[in-house]
Amino acid sequence: MRHLLLLLGLLMLHQGSCFEFVIDGEWEDETSHIQDHRERHKRAILTSEEQEDFEAIRGDDIAVKSYKVESRITSRFAHTTVRSSVVNSGSKAQSIGFNVQIPKRAFITNFTMNVNGITFVGSVKEKTVARNLYAQARARGKAAGIIRANSQDMETFKTEVHVPPGSNIEFELHYQEMMHRKLGFYEHSLYLQPGRLVPQFQVDVYIYEPKGISSVQTPNTLGVQFSDLIKVTSTKDKAHVVFKPNLQQQRKCDNCTGSAIDGVFTVKYDVNRDSNAGELQVSDGHFVHFFAPSNLSPLPKNIVFVIDVSGSMWGVKMKQTVEAMQAILDDLTIDDNFSVIDFNHNVRCWSEELVPGSSIQVADAKKYIQNIKPNGGTNINEALMRAVQMLVKASNQGLIDSRSVSMIILVSDGDPTVGEIKLSTIQKNVKRVMREEFSLFSLGIGFDVDYDFLERIANENRGMAQRIYANHDAAEQLRMFYSQVSSPLLRRITIQFPEDSVSEVTQNRFDKYFSGSELVVAGRVLPSDTNTLTSITTAAAARLDLTLETDADTTELDTELAKQQHSFTGFARQMWAYLTIKQLISERSLAPTAVKKRKITQRIMALAVEHQFVTPLTALLVESEDAKERLLADSPKDPKQGCCSGGGLSGGSASSGLAPVRVVYQPPPWVQMTTPAPPSQANKGPEDWTLPQQVNLVDNDPHFIVHLPGSDTDVCFNIDSKPGHILNLVSDSGAGVVVNGQLIRSKHKNKINTYFGTISIYYQPEGVSVTVSTDSIDMSDGRNNHSFTWGATADISQDGVRVSIVRNSQVTITINNNIQVMVLLHRVWKKHPVNVDFLGVYIPNNNQYSPLVHGLIGQFSREPFPEVSVYDIHEGPDPLKKEATMEVKGNKLLVTRGWQKDYRSDTRRGSSVYCWFIHNSGKGLIDGHYTDYIVPDLNSFLQMP
Repeated sequence: MRHLLLLLGLLMLHQGSCFEFVIDGEWEDETSHIQDHRERHKRAILTSEEQEDFEAIRGDDIAVKSYKVESRITSRFAHTTVRSSVVNSGSKAQSIGFNVQIPKRAFITNFTMNVNGITFVGSVKEKTVARNLYAQARARGKAAGIIRANSQDMETFKTEVHVPPGSNIEFELHYQEMMHRKLGFYEHSLYLQPGRLVPQFQVDVYIYEPKGISSVQTPNTLGVQFSDLIKVTSTKDKAHVVFKPNLQQQRKCDNCTGSAIDGVFTVKYDVNRDSNAGELQVSDGHFVHFFAPSNLSPLPKNIVFVIDVSGSMWGVKMKQTVEAMQAILDDLTIDDNFSVIDFNHNVRCWSEELVPGSSIQVADAKKYIQNIKPNGGTNINEALMRAVQMLVKASNQGLIDSRSVSMIILVSDGDPTVGEIKLSTIQKNVKRVMREEFSLFSLGIGFDVDYDFLERIANENRGMAQRIYANHDAAEQLRMFYSQVSSPLLRRITIQFPEDSVSEVTQNRFDKYFSGSELVVAGRVLPSDTNTLTSITTAAAARLDLTLETDADTTELDTELAKQQHSFTGFARQMWAYLTIKQLISERSLAPTAVKKRKITQRIMALAVEHQFVTPLTALLVESEDAKERLLADSPKDPKQGCCSGGGLSGGSASSGLAPVRVVYQPPPWVQMTTPAPPSQANKGPEDWTLPQQVNLVDNDPHFIVHLPGSDTDVCFNIDSKPGHILNLVSDSGAGVVVNGQLIRSKHKNKINTYFGTISIYYQPEGVSVTVSTDSIDMSDGRNNHSFTWGATADISQDGVRVSIVRNSQVTITINNNIQVMVLLHRVWKKHPVNVDFLGVYIPNNNQYSPLVHGLIGQFSREPFPEVSVYDIHEGPDPLKKEATMEVKGNKLLVTRGWQKDYRSDTRRGSSVYCWFIHNSGKGLIDGHYTDYIVPDLNSFLQMP
């Protein structure tokens, strides 16, 4: 049954007269969501027959001169324009239709029409205002103009104009939407169904992403014959996709008069990400923060699958559900817990308790599902109650990991018919028993299900809903949905900003983040003395806590956008309004009181009018230039239909109980660079520089500087080992800590030097290792692996190990607050004599090791400290470098006075440190020979002979 939500009729032109209008349609009011139970089955969709009969341009004897679609996507926000020029080439007056299918999540922003030189221009107004203006013209006419209906993932915009023969009509529709990231890609879909051959047919998609585009794909969704006609050109940060078939290429066959263009034109792309802290962009007085971390180990899952097996599921629906569940269950790991509940008029459990996802349990569950025979009624309320009870019981018994993600996945194809059947009561029941850490995801199969109810109950419980179309690929749709939620990476995500730097921030607290998705936060930027905006993101990952920092220049992006020919310069402002309105609409549908609902309504209307969005509470008034002739376009009657929660699949809705937190920022103590040397020291000679006490270091190729506390003396030595060798720096079997470094090669003027390319810090009691390379900082506990780039300041804590990254500078690893290692990053510049990036290591001498500590550096922290005596100081071959005799560890060594570099204050030039240099790779100073410190792998403890 089709339910037309908006206006009905058509616009008529009489020769020698003006346009006249009348309206016939239903309006939304404050009680529109209250419907009789028997009316719930009305659906605002097109039937399959209507879908097949859809044409973008409708009319009998007409000539479509052009049909052009242009999308400008800037920073994941798309502005799409659809234009068509049509001539009534028949001998009679007739109605000509202009129909466009747009994504449900999009907002129409304008529609203009030119009929024989009379131009109609659209403007968004509050519905009541638009209706009043429209009513002024209503009494003079007979017909009305525009409807939107829903069709699968799209909504249909329609307009008809009745014109005399020879008339020229130009249509132009604008709409905007935010790209949602799913399974690692943003997907932009354009519905192309001209219904006839068009001389000028063209689609252009322009993409501009400031951080760069990593990939662009154009899946072959229109048919094989068009695969070679879709052209993609791209640069680092821009892409242009064009589809421009000529008349012959549009034909279904060589001699056919019908068009083969009939389907969805899809562009998929993703962007470059230089850090897990996200991408912060500032433009036009607004900011947008995109957060899509990767290279993190998934969190364990606790899933209860709740499957409708009532009689209506018989046949293809059940077959496809069983097929999908076979693949979904195979995805479970031993770290996951699960159970299966199936229900009709009764509720049954495959297992009364959650069980691990072992191969044996999975096989038994698959066999159970395979044998299900659908019959009977539908008791959704009892099934959901049982699922929540199962999760609560497991949680109370301590069987659920505190960092795991607990979810219920409901699959149903109909309304409740047994037990509690009142939808509002079921919604309240589920809300009452669901805990904050649980989420509900709803999958509605087919068109008999009350999808609005499934969407509300999911959004209210930190999940989302999706319609599954009951056709041959329903199983694939189910699997694709599960893929989006099968890999949760983070819990309890909060994105904050400095106090008094931003305002009117959209949802900035999210319950969870799934791999391949994206969290988006936007807001206004307040005036400031600085040109930098900073964001701090906190989250919980598998066994570790994260704090990530990133910043953005508040003027840089606007300057760049002005240079781009096809960018959408107002993207940040519109995206903020888009997100805010979507979240407010979701809140409105769940408002507990009429007063609260009215306040939200007023806010939505004000924003929609200001930003020209057609929403469930606004209308597009289309007027002639003299404002005498008017049409009216409404959005769907039900504000819940086709709206999103803002957080979407990435994290739970704004109304999920996670209220936005106050945007306060206190810089953590670890976000402090080493204080540079006072200017007064700049004129001192090398001999006057001294390394701050209690620090040992190894840097450059590699030069060791060791402070000997017993004699307050600094000594230096080099290690001349080979590329690939792993040298032990600290090995403390008592504390369970080891620090190793792997050498890399650099060739300069036919000479090969070695530098540290990788540093590993391993904490044996917890099995946690931190591996620092010039590309990334990786953290592993044997089961979970997490990777971070140098591109963002971050703080990560796990099992007594804290990793503090200062963006593109240094990382400090602290173990149990008593052992610390700092690794300094050296990025070489063009024409630098060292042609590879490398690392330096700085280790405080007051680290609290056990008496068993050893290693090239660790041995000098072991008491009793070695006594050092230097005498017979005399001139050497180099007048700037004196020589002397040093007695240490019972050895007499010839040493040279010189200096090495400490790069903490100045990573380019370094600060000179005066020291006595030990020749021959530290022979006589270090225990044994330097080759004794070569270990087999990065986590190996030292085994001295």
